[in-house]
Amino acid sequence: MSKTTPLYTRHQDAGAKLVDFGGWQMPLHYGSQLDEHHAVRNRAGIFDVSHMTVVDVHGADARAFLRNLLANDVAKLKAPGRGLYGCMLQESGGVIDDLIVYRTGADDYRLVVNAATRDKDLAWITARANGRELSVTERDSAVMLAVQGPEAIAMCVPLLPAELRSSVEGLRNFQCVASGGWFVARTGYTGESGLELIIDDSRVALDLWDALNVAGCKPCGLGARDTLRLEAGLCLYGQDLDEAHSPLVSGLDWTVAWEPAERHFVGRAALEEQRRQGPTEKLTGLLLEDRGIMRHGQPVSTAQGDGVVTSGSFSPTLGRSIALARVPAGAQGDCTVQIRNAARRARLVPPAFVRNGEVLVDLGDG
Repeated sequence: MSKTTPLYTRHQDAGAKLVDFGGWQMPLHYGSQLDEHHAVRNRAGIFDVSHMTVVDVHGADARAFLRNLLANDVAKLKAPGRGLYGCMLQESGGVIDDLIVYRTGADDYRLVVNAATRDKDLAWITARANGRELSVTERDSAVMLAVQGPEAIAMCVPLLPAELRSSVEGLRNFQCVASGGWFVARTGYTGESGLELIIDDSRVALDLWDALNVAGCKPCGLGARDTLRLEAGLCLYGQDLDEAHSPLVSGLDWTVAWEPAERHFVGRAALEEQRRQGPTEKLTGLLLEDRGIMRHGQPVSTAQGDGVVTSGSFSPTLGRSIALARVPAGAQGDCTVQIRNAARRARLVPPAFVRNGEVLVDLGDG
């Protein structure tokens, strides 16, 4: 039986189309996925992301443990109130999961990992934490909301506790603040500015959801979340990232902290060897120049060899189909994508199409 978040009845009352996602009943949309997408790009939308897994790591060994666990380096988090994005790897270099880690205290860190990978993530983390001076605690009763869009922060701040407002207004990207059962971070998965909030008291979270709705913040489902993140060129675990591929061939080489050279992290040796040899694949953007919609799994043909679409959809902002694809490292320029037994013309482009309302790709003649 699928699990439900504390906002489940709110979704039902709003007429959401509910679907199973990672073992959770979640809203796909509330009537119009396109309207929800445009609301986030142009004003503000709110997402229930309480299905995400929140894990607190506390103790004297927490910093050293996370420096070994993650390919990015939590030593960059010089003081509480900062966060970073990175990957948790197998020894082979494959990605177990991508996540955000925040430093919340001197020996305190908060990890937010994907819902669909909860069980394997917790098993991996707890097994490696065994015998260390630290605790690993899942915050499974917390409610997590994402408020995203150019007006999201201005809309949200007046509804927060008074003691948080000025701090939240001053947050920069990947900074966070916590107080009285509230955790607020300047992060998101849409390519727009916004906040992600973790609230301990579900009644407080419900009140915030209602107040944001009244203020004009549009409820949004998984459908809009997917087209927004795809336009922003943000990876989805299980499609653009997986255990068979390393960050170096998934557009996430920038998340690997190579310095200091003496830091050992799980998967480092495999990544160093791959870097020495040179990756044979890369993750790229695709812009369809023909009719059709690109989808996950469709074959891609380039002059340098074959590849595959990892994520694809129609872009509401561009009015064209866009995709992320894994192709040979030297591929560039024109290609074709196999859509319903027909080879459709497409073009390889940098894997970010729209961010902060700005179109980043040359659309050409279409």
